[in-house]
Amino acid sequence: MKKQEAVINSFSFSFFMTMALVVSFFPLYYDSLGYSKLQIGALYSIGPAVGIISNLFWGLISDRFQTLKKTIIVILFGQLAMVLLLFSTDVYSVLFVIVTGFYFFQTPLNGLNDSQILLYTRVSGKSYAFFRMWGSLGFAFAAVMVGLVLNKLGVGVISILAVCSVTLSLCLAFLLKDSRAGMKKMDLSGVVKVIFNRKLLLFLGLIFFMSIAHRANDGFLSTYLKDLGGKNLVGIAWMTSALSEVPVFFYLNKHGHKYKELPLLAVACSVYVVRFLLMSLVNGPGWIIPLQSLHSLSFGIFLVTALRYLQQLVPDEYRATGQAVFNMTWSGFSGLVSGFVGGRVYDAWGGAILYRVAAVSAFIAFVGFLVTHLYTRNKEGQMDTMMKGASR
Repeated sequence: MKKQEAVINSFSFSFFMTMALVVSFFPLYYDSLGYSKLQIGALYSIGPAVGIISNLFWGLISDRFQTLKKTIIVILFGQLAMVLLLFSTDVYSVLFVIVTGFYFFQTPLNGLNDSQILLYTRVSGKSYAFFRMWGSLGFAFAAVMVGLVLNKLGVGVISILAVCSVTLSLCLAFLLKDSRAGMKKMDLSGVVKVIFNRKLLLFLGLIFFMSIAHRANDGFLSTYLKDLGGKNLVGIAWMTSALSEVPVFFYLNKHGHKYKELPLLAVACSVYVVRFLLMSLVNGPGWIIPLQSLHSLSFGIFLVTALRYLQQLVPDEYRATGQAVFNMTWSGFSGLVSGFVGGRVYDAWGGAILYRVAAVSAFIAFVGFLVTHLYTRNKEGQMDTMMKGASR
């Protein structure tokens, strides 16, 4: 079991290194090819759009054939092939097609990795936060080290680093133990019942509003920093947010079970509201770095708690499908809305107004989670009263 924990931690570390490359440094490669900001934006808009389809497709494949390990391996082979092709051309139309293929294999991996971890926690006794903090460390490590390497060797080295990180993840995937082995076989007819569960739909609706706020920051933080005169702080900002997650994950690993999920989600949303309101009020780039550390109490609390709550709503035999639907909401639909609407708002009124809009979206989610918690607590209280009355 200790060996398997080390493999899962190493895989998360490696996978998030690749994610750091894609999010933080691929734009520099596209820019080096001479593409316009509009063309680069179009390349990045492919991810959320493709993710809506690919997350559900690979989630269903994994659940139908009762294997996470083999699904992850197939995806990584496809991802490696797309990375090799991606850096072999500078023709925009060709690159657009290749990037579409890359995201088809890249976007579902986060959900499948989370599914692997969540299923393993059932038998290991460890929490999701224990494993996820290694992903944060991998992202932070790549954000710092890749930046240093690029300063020394230039943008061209991104291709080598990307191939190496995907290859490392692929090698580690072969060492994973398949957490789906021996489980009850998924009944395809039950997928609709799981997805259209009333509690799950309400949960996903609130996640949608909160993730619009989160994704707006992901998409426009670099631009906002540049407009404030802090272009050189982009790498530090990303590193700060990634490292800030680690102590929260560590705390929730030890003590998270003491707290109910819905109040914690409301707390995470309230921190998002404060964080983005303050972001809209800053007048210099230096303030962005400490505000990025609030990522720990917003995203750090949210991610662990949301996935813990999702475990209660989705049976294990539908784990990958449920995770895929969650990711479709968390990164797919919300990514499209925040990218399209956020871009319009930013162009028309600037970054400060965009962050205020993000704060309003997070506030809607805060109210929703708080009201849901109060309603659930009241209903449970009424049920307890009825049970006590019946026993008398």
